Amino acid sequence: MLKKLRRFYVRTLRKWRFLPSKQYVKYHYEYFSGKKLNLNNPKDFNAKIEWYKVFFRPKLLTQLADKYEVRSYVKAKIGTQYLNELYAVYDNPKDIDFESLPNKFVIKANHTNGHNLIVKNKELLDKKKVIKLFEKWLTKNQYYRRGQEWAYKDIKPKIIIEKFLKEDNKNTLVDYKFYCFNGKPKFIDVHIDRDEDHKQGCFDLDFNLLPFGKSKNYKSISTDIDKPSNLSEMVNLAKKLAINLPFVRVDFYSVNGKSIFGEMTFYPSDARNNFYPEKYNLIIGNYFKLPKLDKKNKAITEIF
Repeated sequence: MLKKLRRFYVRTLRKWRFLPSKQYVKYHYEYFSGKKLNLNNPKDFNAKIEWYKVFFRPKLLTQLADKYEVRSYVKAKIGTQYLNELYAVYDNPKDIDFESLPNKFVIKANHTNGHNLIVKNKELLDKKKVIKLFEKWLTKNQYYRRGQEWAYKDIKPKIIIEKFLKEDNKNTLVDYKFYCFNGKPKFIDVHIDRDEDHKQGCFDLDFNLLPFGKSKNYKSISTDIDKPSNLSEMVNLAKKLAINLPFVRVDFYSVNGKSIFGEMTFYPSDARNNFYPEKYNLIIGNYFKLPKLDKKNKAITEIF
């Protein structure tokens, strides 16, 4: 009975996203992990992500989490040739010039997670309906919508429209998500067949399948898949983008051997999904070396 009451209590407080961050992340972590969070000495990976939300707040993170503003960072670090083609960016969805767009394209919100629309045939698009959808997107704030993901809090909402990417002989793109610690990629979280039969697996930097997965919500990649021809290039690009950051996940696509930047994120799955088997949450947490706070435990606002 006490466990049920505690679960109800934590579930209720997890919805109170207006709570001070130091309090809120404790309820958030306990709700999804079933464990108490020691914010003074976090151990496993998601516990450290919760710490990251509260204590690591350089302004640069807001730029890097912004799917539009991050483009200038990528341009400076590795070059425009690794960016997907940008067709347009809008503050107001009613201003979208659909006539100027090709038949296929992708529309995204720059300030949130999961707000994407893939358009494969413009002629079938209900423009009035999607404009209302985009207006709804722009009212969302990722910080309050999810688990106080700080980097998204002050992003100015926009709608961005990019080129539709397609790899030969594949229906969907393969996602290569590089987990980088202290500026160095350690392993790759790979997602395949998203639109048909979504599967996930973790690989080392030589593309050998590792004995752990990111979440039991996905089917596992249980056999070897083809190593991308540009794997070494993507590893090196991820390293350049992750420089000076204690942790960041850097995502790329490989489109017919060409490396295309996806996004950068600091809070994978909002610290909701555990690695499995369980022991890997601590093993991967050990990769994550948190920066030291000053004596007053103030949030870090500079990157040195």
